[in-house]
Amino acid sequence: MTFTHFIKRPVLSTVISIFFVLLGGIGLISLPIAQYPDIAPPTIAVSTTYTGADAQTVMNSVVTPLEESINGVENMTYMTSQTTNDGYASITVYFKQGTNADMAAVNVQNRVSQAQALLPAEVTRVGVTVSKRQSSQVLMYTLTTEDGKYDDEFLTNYNNINIIPAIKRINGVGDVNTPGMKTYSMRIWLQPDKMKQYGLIPSDVTGALAEQNIEAAPGKFGEQSNMAYEYVMRYKGRLKTADEYENIIISSDANGQTLKLKDVAKIELGGLQYSVSMKNNNQPSVMGMVQQIAGSNANEIAKNVKAELDKQAKSFPPGMEYKINYDVTEFLYASIEEVIKTLVITLVLVFFVVYIFLQDMRSTLIPLIAVPVALIGSFFFLWVFGFSINLLVLSALLLAIAIVVDDAIVVVEAVHAKLDQGYQSALTASIDAMNEISGAIISITLVMAAVFVPVSFIGGTSGTFYREFGVTMAVSIIISAVNALTLSPALCAIFLKPHADEEGEHKSTFISRFHAGFNIVFDKTVAKYKNGVEKSINRRILTGVIILIGIIVLVVTMQTTKTGLVPDEDTGTLFVTISTPPATSQARTQEITNIVDKMLASNPAIQSREQIVGYNFIAGQGSDQATFIIKLKPFEERPGGFFHNLAGLWEGDGIKRFFINSKSSTAVLGMIYKQTAAIKDAQIIAFQPPMIPGFGATNGVTFSMQDKTGGDLNRFFNITQEYLAELNKRPEIQTAMTSYNPNYPQYMVDVDVSKCKQSGISPSTVLTTLQGYYGGLYASNFNAYGKLYRVMVQGDVASRMRPDGLSNIYVRTSSGMVPISEYVNLRRVYGPSNINRFNLFTSINVNVTAADGYSSGQAIKAVEEVAAQMLPEGYGLDYSGLTRSEQESSNSTAIIFLLCIVFVYLILSAQYESYILPLSVILSLPFGLAGAFIFTQLFGHSNDIYMQISLIMLIGLLAKNAILIVQFALERRRTGMAIRYSAILGAAARLRPILMTSLAMVIGLLPLMFASGVGKNGNQTLGAAAVGGMLIGTLIQIFVVPSLFAVFQWLQERITPLKFEDENNPEVAAELEQYAHGKFIQCKEKE
Repeated sequence: MTFTHFIKRPVLSTVISIFFVLLGGIGLISLPIAQYPDIAPPTIAVSTTYTGADAQTVMNSVVTPLEESINGVENMTYMTSQTTNDGYASITVYFKQGTNADMAAVNVQNRVSQAQALLPAEVTRVGVTVSKRQSSQVLMYTLTTEDGKYDDEFLTNYNNINIIPAIKRINGVGDVNTPGMKTYSMRIWLQPDKMKQYGLIPSDVTGALAEQNIEAAPGKFGEQSNMAYEYVMRYKGRLKTADEYENIIISSDANGQTLKLKDVAKIELGGLQYSVSMKNNNQPSVMGMVQQIAGSNANEIAKNVKAELDKQAKSFPPGMEYKINYDVTEFLYASIEEVIKTLVITLVLVFFVVYIFLQDMRSTLIPLIAVPVALIGSFFFLWVFGFSINLLVLSALLLAIAIVVDDAIVVVEAVHAKLDQGYQSALTASIDAMNEISGAIISITLVMAAVFVPVSFIGGTSGTFYREFGVTMAVSIIISAVNALTLSPALCAIFLKPHADEEGEHKSTFISRFHAGFNIVFDKTVAKYKNGVEKSINRRILTGVIILIGIIVLVVTMQTTKTGLVPDEDTGTLFVTISTPPATSQARTQEITNIVDKMLASNPAIQSREQIVGYNFIAGQGSDQATFIIKLKPFEERPGGFFHNLAGLWEGDGIKRFFINSKSSTAVLGMIYKQTAAIKDAQIIAFQPPMIPGFGATNGVTFSMQDKTGGDLNRFFNITQEYLAELNKRPEIQTAMTSYNPNYPQYMVDVDVSKCKQSGISPSTVLTTLQGYYGGLYASNFNAYGKLYRVMVQGDVASRMRPDGLSNIYVRTSSGMVPISEYVNLRRVYGPSNINRFNLFTSINVNVTAADGYSSGQAIKAVEEVAAQMLPEGYGLDYSGLTRSEQESSNSTAIIFLLCIVFVYLILSAQYESYILPLSVILSLPFGLAGAFIFTQLFGHSNDIYMQISLIMLIGLLAKNAILIVQFALERRRTGMAIRYSAILGAAARLRPILMTSLAMVIGLLPLMFASGVGKNGNQTLGAAAVGGMLIGTLIQIFVVPSLFAVFQWLQERITPLKFEDENNPEVAAELEQYAHGKFIQCKEKE
């Protein structure tokens, strides 16, 4: 194929490249920015409340009918649910990756509607909410004051009325959750002694509210008449203020004596629930957690939410301020900045290596121009495919530099070779060189694309990762090939000069002396290399043994390298959860939380602390639970890069900084554990938020123990405890724990039905009276601030403190008011504070942290092994969240690499018209892959997405080197040269470009291998695997490939003898003079 046209029309070639750059620029501006591709599954949340009910009651009456109905909804993968003793029920339904979230929400809503008739009237009245969301927080903000001027009730309602509605209108926001429960509510606090005095029970009060607190439509005067005017009649409607409620008339007699609500109750505008309270830096606060819709752009959402908060802050009451506790984009931007910095350093190092080999600035300029064109051009195609700029895409571009540079080097090297043969015109040299290598460039491009294409068809979470990486690589390689066939040869024709022209220009400078020295050394190296190749061809059995060792090392290292999905990074936010002993009151939990808060305040790396008492990210809601959201100081104030560590040498820290960064998130976590170890009556866990948003709040391995027997909760809990005790003995596991506890002290209420019947009342009257005083009744609604709020009826706090207070609660019978204690017996029992289910079975959630030096993959393996030994019939476990995805992805890695290698093999078979010869390329690959695993183990990294990305890239790049050796050797063989010498000379002709590419890549990726700063763990994994694979792979490959070529070409010719069509090739003859020593030519003549 001839590309002469492009060489002779340099303007056309440059215009093509300019087009790529312009389109890439458009793509770059238009592409959304994200941390990782959108891999979290679409999630639908179903929630409701059953006021006053305990967890078991909510489970039986609300969750069971809803789950039965929802189960099996289209594309559902699994479903979890939780009920609490506060009467709260939530069901979360997870769907397959790629499911339309809107359709999923509609389908779930339809299923919920079918179950509506089976729900208690209380629940139907409150309503069942169905919302689509990812469980990923994009941003968490806090409203607070420096001086505690506003309490959390005011802040909660200011947030609900002014801020949450505005944020919900932002495109991509799924929901804004707030743990704050003190939404305005008209609280009617019943006084039992006065209620008894007037012979009243709570249902009398709710009845009065139902009669008098109503909206009505009386109609009009003068409608359809011949009157001059029409007048609308208006009723005052629902009551609005506490004063109006106080004056509700409960009863009135013939003497005009009226009993008003204020006579039996205290009325105030209060909070709906008092079970959760929040503080920021020990001042009252309220928090908003902004969640995104699946498929939305987290970066855009965070930007718009912050803009909205800034706008709202202008009208805040004096002293109120907002703070950002957690922002997913802070880590993202810092990581991207780090990758771009590495990208620039890599480019500089790559061009330095290229310059040393090519030895002239003009030649180096050509790859320098070609690389940015391919990298920038890729962005346009990423935009077309609907991808985002994320850490994986940037890593792909970083690795693509090596491949893209190689294409330009192949062209420049080929033209140089022609000029070395004595060509007098750079144009002619470029045309001839391109006629020779254009076929090789196209076949290499096909092979490289073939490596990355199968990767794009893998499903599931890991498939999404690979797809973005694979397509990015394939696109940059194709653009690079277009460049190599158009722009690079055109630039060669313009920039390069025949050697005769250059000779006159040489002056003896340090650089020219360095070049001369380098060339002498390199020529000696080539001579030694030829001898080495000759020896390896002569010792074929040794080559076979080396290949066998390579494959064995690859298999062993692959099995022994720890696995994971993505490495944990310092994101600038930490979570701390506190669980106090069962049934601890909120006041006592607050005391413990204050002690922890003081400890956290003393840590210099912490910027702010948000405490939520009454709620725990792992255990859920409860008076004995609390959570801290810790915001660390910005990354600029917590430097950890190489230069910062170096500065420690003269700033008094010595070499300490190279080993310990006291302000990193891991150091802060260690410090928190050390400080809180003194607190004995609470379980305190500190952890980093998960790296991949959308899979819940916790990091580490998460799974649910399942009881499929439907048996006793206590037996299930004991089996789980025994299992966890065994699991904690395993070396892979640091901690395996559950926050679940069925031993909360509770009272079982037994109603004496026969006594009720004797008094002429029903058991439900007794229970409703209990609920009215203790649980609270949702009695009515009222309007304020443009919103609808609830009116709640409940006994005052003093009447609800102790069990003996029951004797002060009265129920009305035909014979007068009787203490409720006459009909009710209390038994002390133990039960759970919340109940979880996983796929319709009762479950206990377990969190496992892998021990230092072990990966999450090894932890999962340990979990399964202990389960197989320990769990009795009818009990099992199922993974949830990110662990579920990791478990699914770990099965696909081997298939991916097999597919890649099969694709390469098939394309090469088609190209060489042989099923045997491609084996010389395929069998040279295990060394590089084994090298990658060896370096990954040496540096203590895991076989995760980043490492697998470099493996795929290595298959492509090492195959490319091998193909060029085979291609050049084959060309020489086709001119009639002996197989052995065509292998030696073909390899020698490719040595310079192969060494150039490999060295450029190894040196270029060193900054990545020793990365520091934000996102360093992922970068180090990527760098170590790529450098190790390239270094070991290239060193062995350059000797093994010629030897394999000699063996397989000989075999191929035994099957189909070669026909020589091109025996008199003057170009090869000139090349022979250049490369071959006299003895080689003599040998050829003898043949």
